[in-house]
Amino acid sequence: MLFFISGAELVFVFMIVLLVFGANRVPEIARTLAKGIQHVKSASRDFREELEKSAEAQGLDTKELQKEVDDLKKEINEITGTVKRRR
Repeated sequence: MLFFISGAELVFVFMIVLLVFGANRVPEIARTLAKGIQHVKSASRDFREELEKSAEAQGLDTKELQKEVDDLKKEINEITGTVKRRR
């Protein structure tokens, strides 16, 4: 996985944000971040739905396509598994 943040690191980042922005601005920043994350999730959901509609309109089976994608991901993981850095 890309981002592993431990509890101590999270507390450290929170303390830095608190020192830099102050206690009054932290809730506003958190709300803004939450709205941004919500927009990204919504956009990705809409994108996926449009892809599925397009595939169905062309007569493609989305479950079959998903299986092919999963098989390709598994093959890529098998090939790159020895190259990836282990933590």
